[in-house]
Amino acid sequence: QVQLVESGGGLVQAGGSLRLSCAASGRAFSNYAMGWFRQAPGKEREAVATINRSGGRAYYADSVKGRFTISRDNAKNTVYLQMISLNPEDTAVYFCAGKFTAYSSDLYTLPSSYDSWGPGTQVTVSS
Repeated sequence: QVQLVESGGGLVQAGGSLRLSCAASGRAFSNYAMGWFRQAPGKEREAVATINRSGGRAYYADSVKGRFTISRDNAKNTVYLQMISLNPEDTAVYFCAGKFTAYSSDLYTLPSSYDSWGPGTQVTVSS
């Protein structure tokens, strides 16, 4: 499995921006589809954005389309989540996840599909 560590979370005012990073170590990062998930108190973990192995395809939840951008740099073993126009509903713990896959084009949106998880980073958006 790949080991994942998120960074970049924090407290931001509504309308602000943050960029989350997820650094991977261990097995070949380019063999992993990656995803960003979030979980707010009392709610289920949900996919925010996911990206395929090469970075050429991405999925976004409807709630973040046009505001969040997922990207990856396979040379740096890092996946990013750029977040703009944040609102209080975006407050949650954000998790990075990786799925080892032989399929370079596939995207995965279910938490149960992923086999590696980071510890999470808190994002709090104040109104």
